[in-house]
Amino acid sequence: MLQETTTVLPGIKQFDLTGRAAIVTGGSKGLGLAMAAGLASAGANMLLVNRTADEGARAADELSRHYGIRALSFSADITDKDQTEAMARAAMEAFGRIDILINSAGINIRGPIDEISPADFEKVMRVNVTGTWLCCRAVTPYMKESGRGSIINLASTLGLVGLGNRTPYTASKGAVVQMTRALGVELAPFNINVNAICPGPFLTEMNLPIADTEEGQKFVVGATVLGRWGHLREIQGAAIFLASDAASYMVGSLLTVDGGWTAR
Repeated sequence: MLQETTTVLPGIKQFDLTGRAAIVTGGSKGLGLAMAAGLASAGANMLLVNRTADEGARAADELSRHYGIRALSFSADITDKDQTEAMARAAMEAFGRIDILINSAGINIRGPIDEISPADFEKVMRVNVTGTWLCCRAVTPYMKESGRGSIINLASTLGLVGLGNRTPYTASKGAVVQMTRALGVELAPFNINVNAICPGPFLTEMNLPIADTEEGQKFVVGATVLGRWGHLREIQGAAIFLASDAASYMVGSLLTVDGGWTAR
């Protein structure tokens, strides 16, 4: 046993995802599509899950043509239990396995607490927290049956630090952080790794409304050490790593990709 733990076998491609099947929610645009492209570049087939059928179909077709993998689109509301279960069944029917789940779908509603309605708060929590939980729940039986799996939740630097006018979003991402830790402990005995990526400011569609504002420049981009927005390709390495065998000893970990936001 000692020899096994101290020997590094040569020639193992730890980042190779060839033949594996992934589900990526929110996979038709933004960080979700960027991470899907990263997995595709490593050889993974995938099911892109989104609310807009046409947008998802275009993204899946682009990934298939560019990377030579099999990518399909599935339209679902991740806040609905029946639809998330149908999502998992669709992946099993298409690929016969579910190796990877990336929970990228999410929303953000900004504003002072006295101007945010309870309905707004509940909507953010429903998508970002309940939706993530339901997707994890939907794939868990299949991963348990196969004896392996990788679940990657999208938290945020705002699940680790505070920022004004973001109470719904920060609360939801803090919940995703703790969900990741708890589920990591729960599923580790089944050889299912659950970890989270905590992105900093990437110039996605969600952040476009503040891109040119004083708030965006001073309190968002200005909070990073690099002093700029992240490029979408810069999230891909983290996704490939956590989806691969290279992350097999990581449980409930938080991988920050934030331009140094949380470093100071």
